[in-house]
Amino acid sequence: MKQRYIGETNWQASAVALGIMRMDSLSPKQAAKAIDTAYDSGINYIDSADIYGGGNSEKIFGQALKQSSVKREDLFIQSKGGIVPGKRYDFSKEHLIDAVDGCLERLGVDYLDSFLLHRPDPLMEPDEVAEAFDELQTSGKVRHFGVSNFNPEQFMFLQENLDQRLLINQLQFSIMHSGMIDFGLHTNMTDTRSINHDGGLLEFSRRMGVTPQAWSPFQYGTFAGTFINNDKFPELNKKLQELADKYGVSKNAIAAAWILRHPANIQVIIGTMNPEHIADSAKGGDIDLTKQEWYNIYFAAGNDLP
Repeated sequence: MKQRYIGETNWQASAVALGIMRMDSLSPKQAAKAIDTAYDSGINYIDSADIYGGGNSEKIFGQALKQSSVKREDLFIQSKGGIVPGKRYDFSKEHLIDAVDGCLERLGVDYLDSFLLHRPDPLMEPDEVAEAFDELQTSGKVRHFGVSNFNPEQFMFLQENLDQRLLINQLQFSIMHSGMIDFGLHTNMTDTRSINHDGGLLEFSRRMGVTPQAWSPFQYGTFAGTFINNDKFPELNKKLQELADKYGVSKNAIAAAWILRHPANIQVIIGTMNPEHIADSAKGGDIDLTKQEWYNIYFAAGNDLP
């Protein structure tokens, strides 16, 4: 599988990552199979968050890793923190350090390869975040840092107060959630697709050497459901199937390859816990779509060129 440089570092990881949000639905034995399948398919990057499954996803992962044939040092393990479900976002030093300690305990590991702030906190005090990051790095608990769902101004406001480089910004992106591309194509127009909802995140990420991580790569809308094999999107599925047949892979792999074809060094996070689907989707990391194939998929999703 193709590798991705994470931020402007020599740190390389698989182009496709495994998100474990749904791992709480598995037994440790089933989860171990998912981990083994992912690793055998070329995936060495694990994405989590302290709130996934109320913390149970990380507990299951920790138990499963002990049963798996994969060693801790063979994986890049990432988690996120900063959300107190139903109450607030909390970037206080105390909360962030407690969040990481909780992640480490549940995951059964000594350190995180990366820790992300999970959605922006409007009450963020950058100095507190900086103190937390310094302590977490000095203690060896976290090696690298990033954010999730930050716009460029939020990103830079925080970055300017940190000694560490923010290497990652995790963002929703898919064929059917392509606003980060749409507005650029519709520059100087007045239709709805010309609206810039995110501040030019893909261009910003390329300028800053930040790795965007695409969550919900097979979803449309926001948590609306998958577009794969969905009768609402016949033209898109027809095109995905055509290319799947050409490359000998699944539609999911083509959908992942579409994201990876963009030159912004995007990493795709898949969330399935089904070993067969993990293996199928991971194959997208080995496919190089042509420019015209990329555009043809974009057109099949209902888009056009102005």
